[in-house]
Order: sequence, then structure tokens, then C-alpha cells
Amino acid sequence: MNELELLGTRAHGEPCGRAQLKATAEDFQVDEVLDIPLAGEGEHLWLWVEKRGLNTEEAARRLARAAGVPQRAISYAGLKDRQALTRQWFSLHLPGKADPDLSAAEGPTLAILKALRHKRKLQRGAHSANGFTLRLTRLEADRAALDVRLERLRADGVPNYFGLQRFGHGGGNVVDARAFAERHELPEQRNLRSRLLSAARSYLFNRVLAERVAEGSWNRAEVGDLLAFTDSRSFFMAGEDECSDPRLAILDLHPTGPLWGAGESPAAGRGQALEQAVAAREAALRDWLVEAGMTHERRILRLPIGGLTWHYPEPDVLQLEFVLPAGCFATAVVRELVDLLPAGQTDNSCVF
Repeated sequence: MNELELLGTRAHGEPCGRAQLKATAEDFQVDEVLDIPLAGEGEHLWLWVEKRGLNTEEAARRLARAAGVPQRAISYAGLKDRQALTRQWFSLHLPGKADPDLSAAEGPTLAILKALRHKRKLQRGAHSANGFTLRLTRLEADRAALDVRLERLRADGVPNYFGLQRFGHGGGNVVDARAFAERHELPEQRNLRSRLLSAARSYLFNRVLAERVAEGSWNRAEVGDLLAFTDSRSFFMAGEDECSDPRLAILDLHPTGPLWGAGESPAAGRGQALEQAVAAREAALRDWLVEAGMTHERRILRLPIGGLTWHYPEPDVLQLEFVLPAGCFATAVVRELVDLLPAGQTDNSCVF
């Protein structure tokens, strides 16, 4: 499966050029934003961890081994990229135990920056946002065009596509999900089951969003749409009055799309018809998600980019800094700017 099949049409026109992302881990930096005051006491040890070249699950296993606890005693709010420099929170459940010596977990790829006690464990999805610092290197683009495009993204946001990493190499997770769906089976392995169900839901969402982008309705409300605020999981139906709500214009309120599961889409009108038509084209995946016990949820179609700033530290380097809500992909922002070069590739056939 190619990128267009997994994601969809760009909203802001053709890319302004090309560049490389993640030439080094430092080119993709992520800081988890967690607005939870820690008590300083309790049976859970919270750790602020910096890691590079290491995914979240590997870091959790390393912390569990060093602490001498089962991996189920380790919690984290969200998954972070392997090929990146990331800082995120973990919690260890240590009832009646002193703080363990975790030095065995540390090394060139993992450092514990802070340790504090708290009365509760860290829940999945507890972080409110992620802060990003990205360096696009080997940049081949017109700087003036990039600046205009970046101003537009800051004002209008971007389509809230799930990134390619959700779907595996070449969309393999979607291919595997279809195979299980057609057999009406679920993988026995828990991690594989979770990954394939997530890929299937994300793929259906992206297909709905791609249709809305293609018709130009991804960033506006229509009667019958379900609307949600940026940082809220609750939603409400748009009537005539809601379609002109000023909070839509300031990127605080957004139309939503389906994360498929049991039950009819609670949307109405033309939006519901579009969602049902997309799901009907992928009936096996749709029915598989229902059979697996997934519940129908919503995700905002438009992604606001908080605090977006940029500069050019070198002639062929663009550095971006911004904040995105939890669960959203920085690559959705980059995709509206440039095409990404694979590692080691150069192309001097075009001048930007």
C-alpha cells in the first residue's frame, strides 16, 4: 500500500520541496506534556526518562528488569518513536518497597532525569500534549514559499491524519488486519491484536478524512457533524447555529470523524452518509472491529498546531517547534510542507 492509500490528499497544495527527517535522533525531539501535580509520596515511583534510539516498550522492559518487578508494574502515558530523542514519564508500582537502584537501566540510550513518588499510577493517555522540535535537513526548497506555507499552517491547521508509522512497513498492519477480518479471527497475541485493531480503525478514519479533504470540508462544520473541542473526548451535534460558532475559526472547535466500533455513527446528514459509505467499502474491517468489541469513538478531523515557530540554523536546515494534542502525529504537519527523502537519497534534478 502506498502513502496516498494510507493517508490521503494534502490539504494545502503540493509540497514546497523536499528534505530529510530523522537523520539523527536529535532531529526528532519529543517532550511529553503532563499536567499532573505529583504528591511526593505514595506507592508509585514516577520517572522522567530521556531516551534515544529506544521505543517506549523497550524502555519499560529495561526499567522493569533493573527494578526487579514484572513488566505489568510499569506504566506510561503514550508510545514514543524509536528513532528520536524523547522525554516521557513512566511509573513503577512499588507497594511497601523503597526506591530501587535503577542504574542498570541507564546508559547511552536511556537516562532517568527525575524521580518522584505519587499516590496513583500513570494512566495511558494521561498526557495532554506533546512538544516537538524537528530538524528537516538536506532541505531543497524555496524559503519564501516555505514561510508562506508555515504561516498558513499556523492559521489553518492540518488534516489530523494518523501517520504512516501506525500502519507498519508498506501498510503491512492493514494487510494483516484484512486477512484476520476476512477469516473472522483475532490474533491470539495481545500486542499483535492491539496493533492490528488500532491500524484498522486508523485506516478507516484516514479514509473518511481523505474524502473530507478532497471535497474541502475537513476544516468546517456542516449540519449533522459531530463537533469536539481540541482537548476533549466528548462531542455534540452541529445545527445551523453551531456551524457558525466563532470557536471554529480560532481552531478551538472542530468537526470529527469516526473511530469505528459497535453501534451506528451518531453523526447525521451528509457527514453520516459519507462515513457509512467509506465503511461499506471496507465492510470486512468494519465488521471485524465490531466483532472485536471496539466501541464507536470520535477524533477531530482538523489538527491545530500550537506555538508553531521556525528558523533556518543552516541554509539547508529548517527547524520547527510546536505542540500537538496527545495522539496526534508530527508527520501530519511535515507532510503539508515537504516530501521526505529516504536516508541516503539526494535529488539534484529539481531546483526549488
